[in-house]
Amino acid sequence: MKKIVVFILLSSLVCGCGSKKRAASKSSRNKTKTERVVRHTEPKVNTPKVDVKTPQPEPKKSSGNITVDYIEAYYAIAQEEMRLYKIPASITLAQGILESASGKGRLAVEANNHFGIKCHGWIGAKIYHDDDASQECFRKYKDAKYSFRDHSLFLTERKRYYKLFNLDITDYKRWAKELKAAGYATDRKYPDKLISLIERYELYKYDEAVTGSKNNMVVVVSNEMTHKVVKGDTLYSLSKRYNTTVDELKRLNSLSSNNLKIGEVLVVKSN
Repeated sequence: MKKIVVFILLSSLVCGCGSKKRAASKSSRNKTKTERVVRHTEPKVNTPKVDVKTPQPEPKKSSGNITVDYIEAYYAIAQEEMRLYKIPASITLAQGILESASGKGRLAVEANNHFGIKCHGWIGAKIYHDDDASQECFRKYKDAKYSFRDHSLFLTERKRYYKLFNLDITDYKRWAKELKAAGYATDRKYPDKLISLIERYELYKYDEAVTGSKNNMVVVVSNEMTHKVVKGDTLYSLSKRYNTTVDELKRLNSLSSNNLKIGEVLVVKSN
């Protein structure tokens, strides 16, 4: 009997020690895990927020005169059309001002049509507007610059305007009169209106900037080397051929882009 009691007591002691060891081992693992987590946790830092705003270009200030603002917005496009299609920038600007009410007319605002060009077989977007007749069809453009290009093509591609291109490109008065004679407008005072706008706003200066002329007298520069553009010519290829640079060619010819037109005469050297 005593042996049985002693055996039971010994068993109890062994079990109790095992439980304690297991509990201690589990506690140790948890402690290690906790220490590891704490050791790898980054301390929180209260970083002040910085409100960074992307700088925006300042909008152009209005002059207070819608016609002056119109000229400022479109004179570069008119000059580019003059270089490419030999239409005076002064004429293009004056027509744009007159036809679009300085960009405020319905066709200009809703259709980017600055020259009142009607559909005439046009397959693009259209707008209907009262003109000589009720609800006539007019061309609609995504951007006003396409209206200026279409104006150039309208004049150069229609035979009835061929006499315009026999005129001195700086003679805006004869250009205005021939436009009316060729049937561009039905208003008998159309030429006078164009001439008045050109002289009031000195639009002829934009012609002078392109041609290098002043007071309708062309300045002839000696020792100039020119090149007539043919198919395949680029500013880069010409710069290599004449041992110059693209930037120099653009400067000599007052070019704002790298686009060239076949038949265009470029100054490639100037002494």
